[in-house]
Amino acid sequence: MLPLESCKLFSSLSPDELASLKRVTRETAFVGGTEIFKEGDAGDVLYVVKSGSVQITAVIAGGERQALARVLPGDVFGEFAVIDNQPRSATATAEVETILYVVPREALVAMLTSSPQFSFGMMREITQRLREFNRQYVTKVLQAERMALVGRFASSIVHDLKNPLTIIGIAADMAREPDAPAAARQLAQTRIRKQVDRISNMVSDILEFTRGGSGAQPALSPTEYAEFARPVIDDIAREIAPKGVTVEFVTPVPTTRVPVNPRRLSRVFYNLMLNAVDEMPLGGAIKMHFRTTPTELITEMEDTGKGIAPQILDKLFEAFETFGKPRGTGLGLSISKKIVEEHHGHIYARNVPDGGALFGFTLPLQPPAKT
Repeated sequence: MLPLESCKLFSSLSPDELASLKRVTRETAFVGGTEIFKEGDAGDVLYVVKSGSVQITAVIAGGERQALARVLPGDVFGEFAVIDNQPRSATATAEVETILYVVPREALVAMLTSSPQFSFGMMREITQRLREFNRQYVTKVLQAERMALVGRFASSIVHDLKNPLTIIGIAADMAREPDAPAAARQLAQTRIRKQVDRISNMVSDILEFTRGGSGAQPALSPTEYAEFARPVIDDIAREIAPKGVTVEFVTPVPTTRVPVNPRRLSRVFYNLMLNAVDEMPLGGAIKMHFRTTPTELITEMEDTGKGIAPQILDKLFEAFETFGKPRGTGLGLSISKKIVEEHHGHIYARNVPDGGALFGFTLPLQPPAKT
């Protein structure tokens, strides 16, 4: 058991001051698990642990009680409420059988006003306690954010996998029909293969993004754009048709040859078009616009949804930025931006005057000159 003078807070007191302090200080004992004070109680005394230990807890955002500090022999607690004369902001509970020194507020205030060294010691004690509280709180908040992010990732991945898995299930049922013709079985096999590749690509994109590195640049090869893009768009159109969303070609897909990585760039079409579908829960249309300039090919997708919320417009392609989508992580558009930039193009978005949103991206007609 530690005598009162062993407490570092009182180490600067003179023998007379220490004797005066001891005359007004009393001792009290608590059985383990006993509440010493709780939030809202009057803060009229300072406590010093003589033996045992005390846990300080408080209710944080979300209603969860969080341990803030563990107070051991020689340490003080309860000083905040004593100094500002406000109710307790935390709860103190004896962890084991504990004996405490109890110092009245009046005695503490008298020492603060008469002893600069004691005041400095109290300031140091409060600073150290605040640092510890901040560390504990930041740790808890970061842990909560990590868990929330894991949950959002899981929800988003499950949401993204539903469509290809549904297509795989339908194709498998079609192929299992006893009287299914050979052509139907071949079509089912092709659809299943496409969706398995799609799932693999989705997972690879997310893993690559979360690793944080730039990774190897994908190989780009000259490709006739219509031969690549039209089948991808048609596959997506069939997938979203049951949701009441149609795809309209305002202009035809150019037959121009551009350097692309078909596997990677198809992910951009899926991300942008399925993102548009999410914004049209009652159905609608996606209007495809294509045009070329002397240096680039431009692809634009205009939907008939409610448009992009102003709160998110300037941060649309940043990772983890999402608005109004409880399942979203905000990664789809960020991944799309990364893929387009790998192709040396740029991606953009805006609201259209008659409602809805327009997403577009450019692709250079020629690969950039090597330096």
